[in-house]
Amino acid sequence: MGIKVKLFGDLKKKIKNHDTPTGSPYITNIDARTVKTVMDVLKMFSIEPSEVYHIFVNTNYAGFSKKINDGDIVSLFPRNMSVLYKWYFNREED
Repeated sequence: MGIKVKLFGDLKKKIKNHDTPTGSPYITNIDARTVKTVMDVLKMFSIEPSEVYHIFVNTNYAGFSKKINDGDIVSLFPRNMSVLYKWYFNREED
């Protein structure tokens, strides 16, 4: 099954030669055996933690140490797409 990763906004620039339309996320699947946490996903795409403002795992607000499993969906939003989630939702960490 794998892990579905969605990169939004400026984070899409990390992917060379993508043809994702403006306003749509870049979506790809990765092998679940290659990652254990959200931080592993960032490393896979050469994304620095300082570039990410919001993380969602299966629609739950999450942090860098959140464990991920086969079948999960990881959505990453850049700093310039920040909204008020951090004040209203608890971040899930493992």
